[in-house]
Amino acid sequence: MEPINKDDLNQDIFDLYDEYVHSKINRRDFVNKLSKYAVGGLTVSALLSYLLPNYASARLFKKDDQRVIAEYIEYSSPIGAGIMKGLLTRPAEQNGKLPGVIVVHENRGLNPYIEDVAHQAALDGFIAFAPDALTPFGGYPGTDDEGRTMQAERERGEMLEDFIAGYEMLQKNENCTGKVGVVGFCFGGWIANMMAVRLKDLPAAVPFYGGQPSSEDVPSIQAALLIHFAELDTRVNAGWEAYEAALISNNKNFTVHFYPEVNHGFHNHSTPRYDKEAAELAWERTIRFFKEKLV
Repeated sequence: MEPINKDDLNQDIFDLYDEYVHSKINRRDFVNKLSKYAVGGLTVSALLSYLLPNYASARLFKKDDQRVIAEYIEYSSPIGAGIMKGLLTRPAEQNGKLPGVIVVHENRGLNPYIEDVAHQAALDGFIAFAPDALTPFGGYPGTDDEGRTMQAERERGEMLEDFIAGYEMLQKNENCTGKVGVVGFCFGGWIANMMAVRLKDLPAAVPFYGGQPSSEDVPSIQAALLIHFAELDTRVNAGWEAYEAALISNNKNFTVHFYPEVNHGFHNHSTPRYDKEAAELAWERTIRFFKEKLV
């Protein structure tokens, strides 16, 4: 069978996948609905293999990558899960203390894609910390399906406390200047927005296609915001109009970008929703933003 070309697939396939990975439908329903598009020699099995993440081939950093100094560390989250764990990474070629970045995963734990994001932030000149909200269950289990099931058992507010505790820990790290920003993806985008609501000393937050706080929460935001949306992501984008109105009426510092003709998850290089041009531009903007704000 010839390789699948993303441009040849109906957008409904990607919308179905979005419903599945956000637990709107279960795997059986996903497969059944996907079968409608298995035509012309294209099988359901082939579509599944194409849509699901491929970390083995997509991974950008090996565990022993000499460009970074990385370790898994534990930290205390007394209002959250208690003892938490995450990946701490910084550039091997480091001169003095560095500003920090909290990297917040999607709704499936600290998977290889998010670890890659943390390492890339380190290469770009930051000390990065990526907590794993699945720590109470032993950490990311190795597959996203299991990770989603596990993360769904945790309460969102408690997980928010875990990431806030990670932020406070990174501020005090001996290699950090004390200036720390946050970038998050999907669920992590909501966390980034909510950390901006909760933390008065947060300088900068970058939510990628993240759920928005309520209009009543917006007055509390002090951080500068850089907000990334995917044009085809109608589910998340539906909340933007109200969020934008609240940000404007409360004179908040924000910049928003909509990336044309890309799906939710366009930054994730392990799935076919990845869009190289949009992902690289969004990350370039993110790093420039952090370098401006974390001084």
